[in-house]
Amino acid sequence: MTDTPLRTIATGFTFLEGPRWHEGRLWFSDFYTHRVLSIDADGGDATTECEVPEQPSGLGWLPDGRLLVVSMKDRRVLRREPDGRLVMHADLSGIATGLCNDMVVDAQGRAWVGNFGFDLMNDGPIATAALACVQPDGNASVAADGLYFPNGSMITPDGRTLIVGESFGNRISAFDIGADGRLGPRRDWAVFGELPPLGVAPSALGRRAVAPDGAALDAEGCVWCADAAGRRVIRVAPGGRILASISTDPMGVFACMLGGDDRRTLFICVAPDSHPSGRAPVREAQLWATTVEVPGAGWP
Repeated sequence: MTDTPLRTIATGFTFLEGPRWHEGRLWFSDFYTHRVLSIDADGGDATTECEVPEQPSGLGWLPDGRLLVVSMKDRRVLRREPDGRLVMHADLSGIATGLCNDMVVDAQGRAWVGNFGFDLMNDGPIATAALACVQPDGNASVAADGLYFPNGSMITPDGRTLIVGESFGNRISAFDIGADGRLGPRRDWAVFGELPPLGVAPSALGRRAVAPDGAALDAEGCVWCADAAGRRVIRVAPGGRILASISTDPMGVFACMLGGDDRRTLFICVAPDSHPSGRAPVREAQLWATTVEVPGAGWP
């Protein structure tokens, strides 16, 4: 672990996910207050951008500037209209077999949305999940399947590669993006350990080598990702070599994002744990930050 100074940016949240740097502000979802918020780089000027009753998660923007937000429990993507109304952009209930979670939106407005794949919060048996692709007009289809909790998705600066963390798969995967948005075959981007057996409860597993959660791509082609199993954020090179590791202990970490005017601020979402029974009643989640050498690149 590297001894990296971390500073507290903001406090008083339930559980933070989906941090995104957009137009000079950090946007993020607070699960159990059902809010999407934005703040400035120093944590000030907090603004509630919208409220999502069925729990907000991944965030992104269409080319015309309209916000897209994942509504987890009803398995939808919502769109904020210019007058502030939230309307349904896509219904993923026929694709997602678990709660919907992270999302990345490319320059053309195509959104790739992950889901849990199984009932994680009730320790249900592990099953793989499909990754959905939502076209700018809201048409949704299966982009890839057989993924172990797809999470922390990123797109390279040339728009040609989708990188997806698999939180229960001990790996990060990559897909070529075709001109029509179709994905090529899955390939390993980084492998940290063995795939878990399907059909067993998460509580029956040993500790995962790495549990890739919310993530960001940098200008050297490396990935900063939250390791939800290891209480750390790590910088990973293609192939899986861990180049840097920053401990968040005693807090768990569940997402990170590169932002700030020079995209060298690593924003880190921390909380004691991720279980709703522990997080919903209290306001213990925090947003931390540190400065890194290599700026962010690509999407989000």
